[in-house]
Amino acid sequence: MASKESGVILPDVLRPGLAIVFCGTAPSRRSAADRAYYAKPGNKFWRTLHRIGLTPRQFAPSEYAGILEHGLGLTDLSKGSFGQDAELNFSDADRLRLARTIHIYRPRVLAFTSKNAAEKFFGHKVQFGRQPGAIRGALGSEVFVLPSTSGLACRSWNEAPWRELAKFVRP
Repeated sequence: MASKESGVILPDVLRPGLAIVFCGTAPSRRSAADRAYYAKPGNKFWRTLHRIGLTPRQFAPSEYAGILEHGLGLTDLSKGSFGQDAELNFSDADRLRLARTIHIYRPRVLAFTSKNAAEKFFGHKVQFGRQPGAIRGALGSEVFVLPSTSGLACRSWNEAPWRELAKFVRP
């Protein structure tokens, strides 16, 4: 079962005016232990950001704060939990915190790094890619749902929605 701690596992990496804020469900056990986003060796997040042209090089998980320099930010739906998605429980407080955070920082795009994160936030099924206007209007940012980069989700991996996002923010 996922552990729940009173504090934040990983700090948000945010500032106003970002092109994209990536939002996962919660850190993995490895990310929590390393105190770094997407730290599990099999995770494709950092490789993918570089491959699709959002970063000039592949960042190491420990360098996560450096993506701010490239107009990118990081957060999670749950800031106090960690573990596999199937182990996590989400509350209305988690959803409200994320909505408030996006409203305050107003990134051009909120990009969920898994369908599970988006569905937990919205409370309904979603498709990969850019989301309908009603969702954008409610948050004040465009919304993309991306396939998970986790090694555990390798069967559903598809880089196309990630490339669509990169093309949207940097045509």
